[in-house]
Amino acid sequence: MINVAVFGAAGRMGQQVCDAVDEADGMQVVARIDVDDDPKAAIAAGATVAVDFTHPQAVLDNLEFCARNGIHAVVGTSGFTPDRIAQVQAWLAESPSPSTGVLIAPNFSLGAVLMMKFAAQAAPLFESVEIIELHHPDKADAPSGTAQRTAELVAQARAEARSAPFPDATTYDADHHRGGTVQGVPVHSVRLRGLIAHQEVLLGAKGETLTIRHDSLDRVSFMPGVLLGVRRVAEHPGLTVGLEHYLDQ
Repeated sequence: MINVAVFGAAGRMGQQVCDAVDEADGMQVVARIDVDDDPKAAIAAGATVAVDFTHPQAVLDNLEFCARNGIHAVVGTSGFTPDRIAQVQAWLAESPSPSTGVLIAPNFSLGAVLMMKFAAQAAPLFESVEIIELHHPDKADAPSGTAQRTAELVAQARAEARSAPFPDATTYDADHHRGGTVQGVPVHSVRLRGLIAHQEVLLGAKGETLTIRHDSLDRVSFMPGVLLGVRRVAEHPGLTVGLEHYLDQ
């Protein structure tokens, strides 16, 4: 039996995680931790894995706690910059348990993971690539972790293929109407009531375009990936970024 602590248990994703874990075979929620709760409740309850769906401002404290106490962590909170990734790696290097594993997944939807993989495969074959991510207006960060990760994979694939820079004749954009960029890949963020989590990767070449789109219509779509992470994080010591690394086992 895998004993699971859920950080952010009172939030919408946290509640969904608690329900999914309790309904799954071989695991159970032993600690529900939210704002102002003592994280040591996870230790007292015997948790071996923590799931974190909190806030970019809270997640690092939770990961430091987990690393220092040898608790594996499955993280769906976004906002991980290279500096934050490096900080997590440093904590894991100092952990009293070198087998401690942390999975940071920009998206736990299996469809979204495939969308990112397909985008990276297609990116070197097209002259232009742009990403549009669309989420509910309560989301704290932009771009989304999924868009950030997709752009990184696209940039890596194009660099390995020695692709030419994207064509773009824009010379004046004082108000940033063209959006932002991640490693040179244009990314646009939409925040709209009624949306959950959606992303389009637009690829263009002379005479044709390709659109790869993924839609999460309900938060339950993330749960198979979360449960996969809970089951396998102990098999992956250190830091893993991206659920795709768990799919081939």
